[in-house]
Amino acid sequence: MAACRRQDGQVLVLGMLLAAALSLALLRYFSAGQVLAAKVRQVHGLDAAAYSGALVQARALNMLAYLNRAQLAHQLAMAHLVTLGSWALFGGAEAGQVARGNPPAHLIGMLFGADHGRAYLAAARAAGLDEWAREEGALGRAHAAHDRQVHALYAGLSRDVATTAPEARMAAIRAVLRAHYPERPEGDLRVALLHDEWPALLRRHAPDQDLRELVQGIAGLYPFLGPRDHTARNAWAVDARCPMLRHQLRRRGQTAMDAAGRWQATDTQSFHALRANRWIGCYYREYAMGWAWIPAQAGAIMAGEYSDAAPEDFSEQDFWRWVQDATDWSLLDQSDNPIANSYAVRTRPKWQAGGLAPYYDMASTGPQGVAGFELHLSIDGPEGLVVQTRSAAHSYFVRPGPRADGLDEAPNLFQPYWLARLAPMRSAASSAGELTWR
Repeated sequence: MAACRRQDGQVLVLGMLLAAALSLALLRYFSAGQVLAAKVRQVHGLDAAAYSGALVQARALNMLAYLNRAQLAHQLAMAHLVTLGSWALFGGAEAGQVARGNPPAHLIGMLFGADHGRAYLAAARAAGLDEWAREEGALGRAHAAHDRQVHALYAGLSRDVATTAPEARMAAIRAVLRAHYPERPEGDLRVALLHDEWPALLRRHAPDQDLRELVQGIAGLYPFLGPRDHTARNAWAVDARCPMLRHQLRRRGQTAMDAAGRWQATDTQSFHALRANRWIGCYYREYAMGWAWIPAQAGAIMAGEYSDAAPEDFSEQDFWRWVQDATDWSLLDQSDNPIANSYAVRTRPKWQAGGLAPYYDMASTGPQGVAGFELHLSIDGPEGLVVQTRSAAHSYFVRPGPRADGLDEAPNLFQPYWLARLAPMRSAASSAGELTWR
């Protein structure tokens, strides 16, 4: 019994040692759980921040696409306004000729058909319409407003979006991290941007031939902006000396863009009466019926034939003699209305336009148009560790559906098809991140 009492308490010592070991293991397990929880929380937060930054980029790219499309829309609006202005001037001039009977409407109807005669008479309703096309008129003011919108607003707004996108992206990243760690001061969230592809993604283009061709191609979809050329001939021979020639009614008109991207429009109509005399034989005597020209800018030169010295009428001198003395025109030319052109140049309004504006597009036209970046986040964690995590995301271009023509479309800033997603990282470190001692 005495020997047994001397061995009492030995199990207690072993129990205490085992309890201490279990306590250390439990504490270590708890600490590891804390570190793991901190790590998982950091991965989720940084992934959310990276995605948010890529989303800001995608929205900026889509905004640039919408601004580019808005500029195209304003250019088309100006083309339509220039054409409307030309038609208004043309209608006002033709109304005056109808009222003066020069030429008379019944003669036009007799030579070229009742439809042409009625159309000429209907021009009388356009009296005074030309006032709409003056610089201070409604059409001229609307044209100037569209031009200001393009050059004073959209060009500057595009530049601001492109240049401030990196700052907005970082602000979004920091805002997400602050919301993910509301208990920590902002200075504890040490985030760094790596491998930023945004600076090399975009290029600001001066107005160029590519943009000009794009605008002209879109304008070609509107018949109202197309050529307005028509020639009507009377049915019977006029003079035995030129049996193949006929009286002509020539309608000419076009809306065009000059090299700087400024729109201009011309509309004329003339009755060309076939005549003949013993000195020069057959020739066309032009009677201007309607005329208009809205030039692209002050000092522009009309493309067709015209004379600055064309008289208001030819009561003082024969038409054919004036043409021979004052011009180098052909009296048998059948392509233009030079007298109507001359009157159009004389009465042209002074609309002003700045042409095409600078725009942003991709710096290269390759298929790999992405704007990627990586983030590195470092936060002081439990157990004296610094928890570090990396994440990557990018903005990318993808159409919501295939093109109607079946062709592939390279990333561009004229279609708002930019999206955002997390992406693989270029650096060796994985998104699982690192743990380091302080």
